[in-house]
Amino acid sequence: MTHPAHHGAHTAHTHDHAEADLTQTLDLDAEVLAEHMDAVTASLPSGTEPRHIVDLGCGTGAGTLALLRRFPNSRVTAVDSAPAHLDRLRDNAVANGVDERLRIVRADLDAPTPPDLGRPELVWASASMHHMSDPDRTLRQVRELLCPGGLFVMIELAAFPRFLPPEAPADSPGLEDRCHATIDRQHAATASHRDADWAPKLLAAGFAIESERTRTLHIPASRNPAVTRYAHTTFTGLRNRIGRLLTPEDRTALDRLLDPESPHSLLTREDLALRTRRTTWITRAG
Repeated sequence: MTHPAHHGAHTAHTHDHAEADLTQTLDLDAEVLAEHMDAVTASLPSGTEPRHIVDLGCGTGAGTLALLRRFPNSRVTAVDSAPAHLDRLRDNAVANGVDERLRIVRADLDAPTPPDLGRPELVWASASMHHMSDPDRTLRQVRELLCPGGLFVMIELAAFPRFLPPEAPADSPGLEDRCHATIDRQHAATASHRDADWAPKLLAAGFAIESERTRTLHIPASRNPAVTRYAHTTFTGLRNRIGRLLTPEDRTALDRLLDPESPHSLLTREDLALRTRRTTWITRAG
């Protein structure tokens, strides 16, 4: 996942800490949703055998590695702006024995001049388009990048991850929804495009939409223990970002969830489950 440049004064330490937190979140998302990623790559049209794939906003490489598994004769160019993400991707690729088929490019996709990425038959963008400052321009650039008739696969979050039952925690029911409502208000004041209507944008950029599918995902922590770590990392991020904006009661309840010594700790709850929805568009350049 790539991000537009941050504006305003901040320290390098703060930036590095935030990048490390996001790296951990992306790794956990990839671990928990590996089956979903493989299902998406398996759903690509029969006969799809790209020699060159570009992964735009690759993050720590969930999509990159899924594509390398799905297409063993392909090579992938993975693009992201965050050095920590690319370092993790490189390590993951070496661990999986696919580093010789991987080219890593550090680039800001919002830059006026896009990087030279060759002429791929398949471009992949998972949870990255909504971060672009001008997604319409980026989609046009993707269209120009692709070979004629090439595929563009885009995945976006139709619903951000939730982990607690609606009635939880007992001392502050609905806390998770209130936290996300606060985040939504923050995003509304920025240039975030995460709620964009993507189908018209894809058509305007010159793509023919071959399929659009929203998958509802529900993964209990009892089936995948990484869900618990994902929940704790997510709630820690919420506390850091919007804790000061919460009521004192909600802030206290959130701190109890994050406290490993608390009887209310997320780390000991048995009712956690990842609930999210992801929409995938499979499109073709005309």
